[in-house]
Amino acid sequence: MSFFTELAHQYIDGEWRPGSGSWDIIDFNPYDGEKLASIPVATAVEVDQAYRAAERAQEGWAATNPYTRRLVFERALRVIEDREQEIAETIIAELGGTRLKAAFELHLAKEFLREAVQLALRPEGRILPSPTDGKENRVYRLPVGVVGVISPFNFPFLLSIKSVAPALALGNAVVLKPHQNTPICGGSLVAKVFEEAGLPAGLLNVVITDIAEIGDALIAHPVPKAISFTGSDKVGQHVATVCAANFKRAILELGGNSALIVLDDADLDYAVDAAVFSRFVHQGQVCMAANRILVDRTVEKEFTEKFVAKVKTLKVGDPADPQTHIGPLINSTQADAVTSLVEQTVEGGATALLRGTAEGNLVGPSVLTDLADDSPILSQEIFGPVALIVPFDGEDEAVRIANDTPYGLSGAVHTGDVERGVRIAHRINTGMIHINDSTVHDEPIVPFGGEKHSGSGRLNGESMIEAFTTQKWISVQHGRSQFPF
Repeated sequence: MSFFTELAHQYIDGEWRPGSGSWDIIDFNPYDGEKLASIPVATAVEVDQAYRAAERAQEGWAATNPYTRRLVFERALRVIEDREQEIAETIIAELGGTRLKAAFELHLAKEFLREAVQLALRPEGRILPSPTDGKENRVYRLPVGVVGVISPFNFPFLLSIKSVAPALALGNAVVLKPHQNTPICGGSLVAKVFEEAGLPAGLLNVVITDIAEIGDALIAHPVPKAISFTGSDKVGQHVATVCAANFKRAILELGGNSALIVLDDADLDYAVDAAVFSRFVHQGQVCMAANRILVDRTVEKEFTEKFVAKVKTLKVGDPADPQTHIGPLINSTQADAVTSLVEQTVEGGATALLRGTAEGNLVGPSVLTDLADDSPILSQEIFGPVALIVPFDGEDEAVRIANDTPYGLSGAVHTGDVERGVRIAHRINTGMIHINDSTVHDEPIVPFGGEKHSGSGRLNGESMIEAFTTQKWISVQHGRSQFPF
């Protein structure tokens, strides 16, 4: 519990201090309702102070030798390794993540920090030819300046670090706003790691606040040149609109409605394992989760029986218990919404092969089938433990159903013929898709992002350079130009 007591503050210009708002953000444990922290909310005044601090610090940081900058990320990695158990317990308490989920999140966070170490050295300039005699064209790769980062509640520690570390490594300063349900894991804890790693004051600032308090101050502020947002498509659309109106770059990682396709030649036992993980990891609160499981009708009966049997073995309960597979949803609003969605879908004619019960924020898994083609649940993101099994006849119908959604984030195809799977994958309108695997993957050097309502731009690897740097052309005329007048 020490992190919650220690880090219940704003972090601005290297100082831990309260916000000046007239109300508190209350941080609850979603499993047992325990109050973890009470944090005076940041106002637009603190947002301005954070951005101004970042602006002051960034110029010197950008001028720092990248070999020196990268030492911060090496030390940050050691900080996480030294305090890994404490961080894991914080993830379990604040967002109801299981022990497996906490370990998975920490593993990826460390991998992204290792990539940030290398990223500091990766930007390269170029010299390009010119049609003008005597002219030399130099193209420099420079940091954009200050980056605003808005992270979600589902993988808050990882997804904050995923944007914060590369932006800093490339010479930028950052203002981070975590989700109000995960202010410690997504915000203060990230600041603490970098503070202990020796990051100079002002380069990373954390404001714990809510749109009800600050409105668009975080994204409309004149200082940041780029906003990295991870969250819902509805909010992402608003972020994109405000960024466009203020001539800012928007990197948007939004929701999904991924399909996991099981073809007639798939290894069914393996496909079941992949589908259960893809749907129920972290209670289904994952943008890449397999909302829809599409199964060739010739193997539907066998797959469904095995799938339901596997789901019945999942243990629902205390996320601190190592045996628990499914912990609580993030809050009662989300739990009520998922329960209501299942009720409406069954009332609309769907068959519940398994019907999860709700107790507080704990919602047991449901498996639904016999869905009408126009069932609303098929076209939306489900942030909860609800699986939809949809039969299809042949590859063309599988592709049509998979693409019948406004989203396009992830997906998977299971087949005994890898190249058949790749051919189908090419036909799915999605940013990422995996053959004979789960839908939930993220790797430090592979472009991550979606199509359609699932976002714009990419993160990871070389994509981070595109996201958080800009190019500047400086020409040098070594001779004398000829002018027409």
